[in-house]
Amino acid sequence: MSPLSELAHKVRAQLTAPGAPFETEEAEVDGRSLRVYRNAFPTLPALISSARAHGAKPFIRYQGETWTYDRFFAEVDAIAAQLRAWGLKPGERVAIAMRNRPEWAVVFAAAALIGAVPAPLNSFGLGEELHAALEDVEPQVFACDAERLARIDADTRVAGCRILCVGEGALPAGVADYRALASQGAEPAQAPALGPDDPALILFTSGATSRAKGVLSSQRAVCQALFNIDFIGALSGMTSPEAVAALMAKGLPPTTLTAVPLFHVSGLHAQLLSSLRNGRQLVFVTRWDPAQAMDVIREERITQFNGAPSMVMQLLAQPGFDDPAQTGTLAGLGFGGAGLPQRLIDEVMQRRPNSLSGIGFGLTETNGVGAAASGALFAYKPRSSGMTSPIVEVRIADIDGQPLAPCQSGEIWLRGVTVMQGYWRNPDATAAAMQDGWFRTGDVGYLDEEGFLFVVDRIKDVINRCGEKIAAAEVESCLLQQPDVLEAAVFAVPDEEMGEAVAAVVSVREGSGLDAEALRAHVGAHLAAYKVPAIVQVRADALPRNPAGKLLKSQLRSAFIAASQA
Repeated sequence: MSPLSELAHKVRAQLTAPGAPFETEEAEVDGRSLRVYRNAFPTLPALISSARAHGAKPFIRYQGETWTYDRFFAEVDAIAAQLRAWGLKPGERVAIAMRNRPEWAVVFAAAALIGAVPAPLNSFGLGEELHAALEDVEPQVFACDAERLARIDADTRVAGCRILCVGEGALPAGVADYRALASQGAEPAQAPALGPDDPALILFTSGATSRAKGVLSSQRAVCQALFNIDFIGALSGMTSPEAVAALMAKGLPPTTLTAVPLFHVSGLHAQLLSSLRNGRQLVFVTRWDPAQAMDVIREERITQFNGAPSMVMQLLAQPGFDDPAQTGTLAGLGFGGAGLPQRLIDEVMQRRPNSLSGIGFGLTETNGVGAAASGALFAYKPRSSGMTSPIVEVRIADIDGQPLAPCQSGEIWLRGVTVMQGYWRNPDATAAAMQDGWFRTGDVGYLDEEGFLFVVDRIKDVINRCGEKIAAAEVESCLLQQPDVLEAAVFAVPDEEMGEAVAAVVSVREGSGLDAEALRAHVGAHLAAYKVPAIVQVRADALPRNPAGKLLKSQLRSAFIAASQA
């Protein structure tokens, strides 16, 4: 074990020891003894209420306007009072569908404070998709902006669901005006008596391979996950003292550029709720535009940006990124996912060598908890997803579910206090995903001897070519090493002789002149011959992604196969 790894394990033990800030203990959850943080808030209302202490500090910047914590909670209390006036009870649902904006956060906090269950919906969804999600959740209140309101028909408005809209001008009959209600004064919302096992949140999976499922989490699961984010920060700070000292010397308040959707765990937990708890500032942008992001970083003195790997790569490619006058305040870049392009890792290491950049692995079903590393630990093993959390058990399972030895690849199973209660009203899907408290992630990976988790691929992204297993992420990473390749998606297609063949769809830089044979030759120069794609489709436009930034491989694969059969 290296000196840094030894230090990390020592610091972890110190932070979680009896009497320490992140002390862990055993607790019985659903009949199982699980490790928990002793000092985490028991419920989401308690956690949110604690943020009132931040008072006049700035919380959210949006389109040049500032919401201080005081202003934020004034609106939260007004909306909470209206929800109660409508008869909303603890455990009932409030669906939310808006772009990232302060009102999104207000409605979420107001619903949570009175014991209701916020259910953020994918705001990119079209009318049919929004209808499907609303049918799943059956909310008592639907909070939306004018754009989302226009996507649903009148039938939804009379289905026993109140609608609260953030809009300009006159609204349809029966639709409540957010701004009118939020401007009414109200006493601070008082939370009802809730237990740690009561429902707290329904988040939808990203739906990269199938229809999105609602993930129901308990109060304890969400609060433990948020406390775990603080633990990651403490571990990073104590193992990267030079980077922390450099940030502190600048005297800048922690400020995060939030461009990922709030309806995903990466936006909700890691940015909105974590910042709320700790009195930090967020800057919301209405859509992802790397050129605009550069302006925001400079003007708002952004210290942290977390996004999908593709977003970070686009940011790094912007002219002026290395100019201290443009991005000198940016202390950290965060990203995650399987098979990160080596080019991305190399660029971050070369251009931000002393930063608090980091990586993580977690899922909606685990409230984002799994593994993480930043600062020196990320630099030590940048191909990993970091060290596993103190409150999660990790099993690398073989095909029979039996644990494998270190450095052997298998399916990653996670068990712990932050794992979901189940898929909302979907017992079959819950039973398929859970086994004796273990959540089967569907990801392939391994743990090394030092406790770092490496995520290799998705199980469905493993191509079986004549008995040889090929990780799609490995081939994608190789393709992305070619400087003129912008995006790459690799997947299996049927092959009469081999069973499955390797296919790739690649987006290339305009004017590069790259063709399929050049790309096949590039892969052949770096990987075994059987891993070279049999078919490569080259295109100049961007590949389709869902709002979480994940490639829509099923869509690409279906279109690819249909075109080949035409």
